[in-house]
Formats: sequence, C-alpha cells, structure tokens
Amino acid sequence: MTRNKSRIHTGRKGATFSEEAYEAERLRLDAAARESMAQKSEIEAQDSDDPKAWKWVIRKRVWDLMEARNIAQFPRPVHHRIPNFVGAHIAANNTIKEACTSVGVAKYGRPIGLDEKIKVDLIVIGSVAVDPKTGARLGKGEGFAELEYGMLRYMGAIDDSTPVVTSVHDEQLVDDIPIEKLLIHDVPVDIICTPTQVIFTNTSISKPQGIYWDKLSPEKLGQIRILRELKSKIERESGQKLPCGPSEKLPPTAQRRR
Repeated sequence: MTRNKSRIHTGRKGATFSEEAYEAERLRLDAAARESMAQKSEIEAQDSDDPKAWKWVIRKRVWDLMEARNIAQFPRPVHHRIPNFVGAHIAANNTIKEACTSVGVAKYGRPIGLDEKIKVDLIVIGSVAVDPKTGARLGKGEGFAELEYGMLRYMGAIDDSTPVVTSVHDEQLVDDIPIEKLLIHDVPVDIICTPTQVIFTNTSISKPQGIYWDKLSPEKLGQIRILRELKSKIERESGQKLPCGPSEKLPPTAQRRR
C-alpha cells in the first residue's frame, strides 16, 4: 500500500516505511557526521606523527577545486563528503536504480549477518581523489569503506579478483598519491568511471586481506557494534584474544543506523 501524499509504504511483515522520515533523519545524521569529520581532519592534519595526515592535504585540494570550479552538485558544500559532481549520471552510465539508492536500500534491503554465505561480483566505492595510473584512492577519511571491504573479505564474499570500481569527476583524478605512504587497509581501485572516460588502472597495489585488528583503535571499535560482535565471536571460537590498535582521539561521531 502506498499513500502518495505522505509516501508511507507497507513492507515486509506489515512494517511501514516513511521516505520523508527516513530522509529527515539521514540529513540530520549527515550534518552531525560532517561536523565530526571537520574536527577529525583538524586533529589529524596538525599531528605530524599521524601517518594519515598527508591525506587531508589532497582531500582539501580536491574539495576546494570542485567548489571553485562549480563542478560540485547537491549536496553542497562537498567538503567532508564523497562528492557528487556534474556529469555523475553519465559516469554511472545511467544505470542507477531505486534499489541502489540510500532510500532504496532502506526500503527493499535485507540485513545480513557475517555468517551468511554470499558472493559479491563487483564493488562500487566512493572516492574524493584517485590516481588513474596506480589505482590509489582516498575516501573522505572515516575509514568505513575500508572496514566494510575487510568484513566482506572475512565473510569470503570477495577476494583479490573482485573488481573495485569508483565513479568520480575528471577533476578528481590526481597524480600525487604516494603509494609508499598508503596504509595496509587502504583499498585501491581497478576501474575508474568519469563523465568522459572509463579507466582500467591495472593496479599493482595489494588489496586488504581482511580486518586488521592491530590497526583498529579501541575508540573506533567502540563506534561499530558489528565489529565488536565479530571480535567477540572470533575470540570466543579461537580461545585467543585479538590484538587492538593504538588509542586515538576521535571527535564525537553521529549515531549511525547499524
């Protein structure tokens, strides 16, 4: 059943889904998360000992460029986002369906557990900047895409041969991401789609093999319930305590739907 005015849908087992309520909550969480990421970027960029500090220089340059040249699209400003851009629909080859959108996932998607056996044929990942010659990629700095990739590796849903694709504006292509400074959990891309070209990077950068618990701080672990559950499960089954990464100072993070 659909009520056109309020856009309330009756879904599985009679549950109702309001697109308006979902969108309002999503925007609230987005604003809180962006404010949080702005604080995080200041903390990391000013710490000369932080191995991630250099990434913020490239991110800021790309964000500033997209705003200055007016190639950014809603939502704006693009700072601390995976940016939407002019020609994004062309880069995606007009294949976006409702079920692939944030609202569509919430409406039609089915939560799965880490023990569920699935096979993922291709991964699409957002980027702030990407090097077409090496496949090196920078996200917006939260690290959630890398953790999601690691969890899929743990589940056996993907492997080294699973293509990783990103869709960006041509101005987001860079040539100064230092491969030697990439971290072990950074995910390279195999294919880059822009409004004008499709690039096969033939990347030689190793893909993450799973979740690197010794790199995951207690604070980050505390933000992600499913990772805490997975850590407890592995420790319970193996009888051994998993390592934990060094502590880090994180800004307050908006509550996310888990």
